Amino acid sequence: MNHLQQTVVNGEVVSPVLPEHIKNYLIDIDGTVCDDIPNEEPERMVTASVYPDALETIKTWHAEGHIITFFTSRTEEHRAVTEEWLARHGFPYHGLLMGKPRGGNYHWIDNHIVRATRYTGTFSPLVKRPATIEVFNDPE
Repeated sequence: MNHLQQTVVNGEVVSPVLPEHIKNYLIDIDGTVCDDIPNEEPERMVTASVYPDALETIKTWHAEGHIITFFTSRTEEHRAVTEEWLARHGFPYHGLLMGKPRGGNYHWIDNHIVRATRYTGTFSPLVKRPATIEVFNDPE
């Protein structure tokens, strides 16, 4: 499934983009779709409890055609146990990125639109709300 669209800016081809109706979800694993397990206790990753609302929401997003990529602070040495856990619980996904920096306080800088949703305990329909964000002080 490749929804990427060729993009031309000022007569030059640039990185392709997804159509507006397709979202590119990057989703954490520990503490977001299951129990929060630190890398220092990998034996617990096998038995982590799934958050049912997360599983159902991600299945819905996948069925709607959105891109699902898990982005985790787990290391490459945890890839096999992570892939097995995701498969056993029926999580559909397109990609798995290991090695997200630990510690939180993320600030993502990109030339594409970035939307962030902080998980606070429940997956529910996304709504739009005004928010204060940090941006570059570009001259107008």
